Formats: sequence, structure tokens, C-alpha cells
Amino acid sequence: MKKRSISRIVTSPEVMMGPIKLKQPLPVAGLNQIDPFLLLHHTGKKHQPAGGKNIMDVGAHPHRGFEPVSFIFEGEIHHKDSRGNDSVIGAGGVQWMTAGQGIIHSESAPKSFIERGGNFEMIQLWVNLPSHLKMVQPKYQGFQRDEIPAFIDQNEKARVNVISGKYKGLTGPIDSLTNISAFTIELKAGGEVDFDIPATENILLYQLRGSGLVNDESINDTQMVTFFGDGQLVRLEAIKDSLLLMVTGEPYGEKVVSWGPYVMNSQTEILEAMRDFQMGKMGVLV
Repeated sequence: MKKRSISRIVTSPEVMMGPIKLKQPLPVAGLNQIDPFLLLHHTGKKHQPAGGKNIMDVGAHPHRGFEPVSFIFEGEIHHKDSRGNDSVIGAGGVQWMTAGQGIIHSESAPKSFIERGGNFEMIQLWVNLPSHLKMVQPKYQGFQRDEIPAFIDQNEKARVNVISGKYKGLTGPIDSLTNISAFTIELKAGGEVDFDIPATENILLYQLRGSGLVNDESINDTQMVTFFGDGQLVRLEAIKDSLLLMVTGEPYGEKVVSWGPYVMNSQTEILEAMRDFQMGKMGVLV
């Protein structure tokens, strides 16, 4: 099986999302998207002082036309939305929200976590929806770490958490409308793992921490890798203990028009989203 060639390694710049400082390897100059993946925000590691000010508090806001996905690595996130979903997901879990025709949600560290304090780390990934699915009914899926199947190699140096898609006979619990595969990968120094990814799928690989080799090229913490579509094999080898996120999916090849929390295919559709939010058609978050 031929190894995929690496097209680019991006070292994440720091940006501000309101008062929250985070890493943003996508989009960056010269790379607007890795179709169908639009944005990656890496928050953490951060420390929540016991009883102190909430360091992760994103108030109610709308979305339309894509799927914001939160991977929680440390701490806890409390999700509430205008469809009545109310869920707290802890370390190792995932919150996968299909915004579709429109939803209002909030994300915050829960009161219990703020009171006891602790470390916090998460990634939010924006996954685009194709034009024929942009106005589907909104949906929320939340799973804890122990609900996500994991492949562990014989040496116990590699663990692949299968969030969506398939790996080594395991199927992730997320029901992806567009057949997105998503894995978090935990490697101890000296561990390695292979993936067989169809050449037609784009790959986003992000190393949260550690260092190692990706198809024989070096990668370090907070770096993102993009690939050419010239092979199927992706081999990860850890030099230091490592934590990575890998997502794959078929590109849509469609025009993307975005404004703030809306991702559509035309400016007219963006204006319609703004109007529908103002008219209350995306619901109310109580």
C-alpha cells in the first residue's frame, strides 16, 4: 500500500475568540479549508481555578449549514441548545451537533467542574455540509469516553478511539450524515499505528502534543498535516508520548460562503439565515 505524500505542515498560530486564547491551524494564510473541514480551534491546556472565574463560557449563539464538533480531552463541557438538548460530556468524549437549518446553543464548563477546578482542553472542528443537506433538521449526539470503542495494540503503546467511521472491525457511535471518519489517537513513545484511507478522501491530522513521524516526516505538538491524494497509507510513529486527532471525508467541491456562525453556498442564503435567526425561526435557548 502506497504512503500518502504530505503536502503541508502547519504550525498553529494563536488567535483570540473573545477572551479565550486558542490555536487555529485552519484556516490560515493560503489554506481556507480542507474540504469538507472548515475550521479547527484547539483550546488548552488551560487551568480552571477551583471556585474561580469560568475560563470556558461561550454564551448562546446560532449556527446553520454545518456541523460543529467538540472533542473534549480534559475537563468537561456543558452543552445546551434550542432543541432541548442538555448534556455534560467529560474527558475523552465528543459532542457532535448538526446545525442544519438552524439551532442556538451554548457551551460552558459546568458548575461542578468550576467548583472543584482542574485542567481543560478541547478541539472544536467545523465540518461542512453539502448543499442538499444544509437545511436538514438539527441533531445533537453526545458520547462519553467509555461509550466510544477503542482499538488497543498488543504492546499497549497505541490506542485508536473510533468516534465515527470504522477501524480494525470497530464502528464509531456517531451517525455521520456524510460518512466522516473521526479518530483520536493516543501513542506512547515507540508506538505506531497504520490507517488505510481511500485516496478520494481528504485527511486532516492534528497533533495536540508529543512528537513523532507521519509517513516518515517529523511532526510536533500543535502542528497540522495535510496530504496529497496520491496514496492510502498513513503511518504514525511516536517519538514522545503523543495525542492526535484525525478526520477524513470526501470533498464536496462546492462554493462556500460563510459569515460568522453560518456556512452556506451563496450570499443570499447567508442573508436568509440572518433573517431567520432574527425572526426566531432557530428557536430559543432557555
